[in-house]
Amino acid sequence: MNKNISSRDRGWQAVFDRYNLDNHDFCNQPYFIKAEQIKAATKHFETTGEREVRILCKQDTRESRPEVFKKLGLFILPVKNGEYVILKGEGYVDIPIIETPRQNYRTLLDFQLETSLIGDSEMQHLDFAYASSLIRHFMKDNSLVLTIRGRKYTPEFTLKINDHVLKIKGVQTEVDAGYEGKNQIVLIKAKNLSIDNVIIRQLYYPSRQWQLHTKKKIVTLFFAKKSNIYYLWKFEFENPDNYNSIKLVDSARFEIIS
Repeated sequence: MNKNISSRDRGWQAVFDRYNLDNHDFCNQPYFIKAEQIKAATKHFETTGEREVRILCKQDTRESRPEVFKKLGLFILPVKNGEYVILKGEGYVDIPIIETPRQNYRTLLDFQLETSLIGDSEMQHLDFAYASSLIRHFMKDNSLVLTIRGRKYTPEFTLKINDHVLKIKGVQTEVDAGYEGKNQIVLIKAKNLSIDNVIIRQLYYPSRQWQLHTKKKIVTLFFAKKSNIYYLWKFEFENPDNYNSIKLVDSARFEIIS
């Protein structure tokens, strides 16, 4: 066995072999696959990386896809609990380098948050940015308050990818923070700055989910911190029903100063 082949590659090649997916016409038809089918094709493997459905289907960046997906230009989406769809097309959005000058942002706090100095998690950095009112400053909305956090399940909705219409229901989503203001709701995904792309699903599914619960405008931010610099990217979907209508509308980087 070639040791240079990853566990994910071996697992997915077994799935493609079992269901003859190398001969499937992905250009004309997505392929729906259930978790039970993936388990059946990979049950002979010993390691969890080769047979665990959750791990095999976690493809958050273009680079994290198995080789067979890269070769055929595929990506995978959950459509309901225990069921996925494999599609041909662009499933990811770039997180571009922010080339505009760094801005100094003076915190509105009049005391030091000592607890913010302990640890180095994405959530901790996001909370500090919010406590300093950086999120409100970037969004030009002083009415924003924290109201959303954690995992939830989507209600039923449909989306369009290329010429295909998919029904989504009961898929788990996770928002690192959501802020509601008088006229808008801002959803944030916090990530490591080392990545330069992310699967659109992580931004799109929560956006659609909350659109079904409010008439307020939904805005999605991508957040990262490196050293003492806070990075923010603002995305919107030009057509809420279209998965690929995502557009970067603003970005900036800040250093928070006292």
